[in-house]
Amino acid sequence: MDLGLKGRVAIVAAASKGLGKAVAAGLAREGAQVSICARTGADLHIAASEIEAQTGQKVFWKAVDVTKPDQVRSFVEDVAHRFGGVDICVTNTGGPPAKNFLSISLEEWHQAVDLVLLSAVYFAREVLPRMLERHWGRLIFMASMSVKQPIDGLLLSNSLRAGVAGLAKTLANEFGKDNILVNTVCPGYTLTERLGELAGAQARAAGVSAEEIYRRWAASVPLQRLGKPEELAALVVFLASEKASYLSGTTIAVDGGYVKGLL
Repeated sequence: MDLGLKGRVAIVAAASKGLGKAVAAGLAREGAQVSICARTGADLHIAASEIEAQTGQKVFWKAVDVTKPDQVRSFVEDVAHRFGGVDICVTNTGGPPAKNFLSISLEEWHQAVDLVLLSAVYFAREVLPRMLERHWGRLIFMASMSVKQPIDGLLLSNSLRAGVAGLAKTLANEFGKDNILVNTVCPGYTLTERLGELAGAQARAAGVSAEEIYRRWAASVPLQRLGKPEELAALVVFLASEKASYLSGTTIAVDGGYVKGLL
C-alpha cells in the first residue's frame, strides 16, 4: 500500500531510542525525509546511522532539550530550511519520575510540566504555521495509555499526559479547516528502556525480580504479552499518511486491549 509519504518532511522527537526511534524508522521506510532530535548527540548519531542502514534514507539529527523553547525553535527552523517546510511532527518525551503524590516536590511538578506538556506546546507553536503554509499537516502527540486509564504510581504522567490529549483535541478542532490533522497515540506496556526502568523500580519496591514484573504486566494484557515498538510505530506512520485523511481528534491506545474502558 502506498501511504503517500514519499518526500514528506517529518520531525520525530525523543527518537534516539525506543518508540521515537521506531517511529522515525517507520516513516523513513515509507520515503519520508526524517529529522530526529533528543538530548544526547552521541545516541542520535547512532540512531540516525542505524535508520539510514535499514531504510536507505538519510536522516537529519540535532541534539535538543525539548523543555527549552529556543532549542525547539532552532531545530524546527533548521529542518524547514533544509527541506523546505514541515509536513509531519511527532512529539515525544521520556516519562517523568514514577512517584506517589506526597513524595513529589513542587520542583518535580514544574519539571514534569515542562517535559510532558509544554514540550508539546513548543513543537505545536513552531510547526503549525509551516503546516498552514502548505494547507496540509499531521501533528501526532505521543502520550500513554494512562490518558485513558491512570496507572498506579505514575501520578505525574497520569496528570500531564491527559493535558496533552486535551491540547491535541482542541488543536484538531481549531485547525481541521486547514487540512491539518491532530491525533494522540497512547502506548501501553511496550518493550523499551523506559519500561525497563519502571520494571526495576517496581521490582525493588515489591521485593521481586524485574522479570516477575514483566510477567505480571503481560498477564494483565488480553493478548498476554508486551508490545513491540514497531507495533506502535505502524499506527503513527498510518496516522501521518494520506490514507488517514479523515482521522483527526482521536486518542488511540496501542495497548493489546489493556484499557478496560469503552472509549
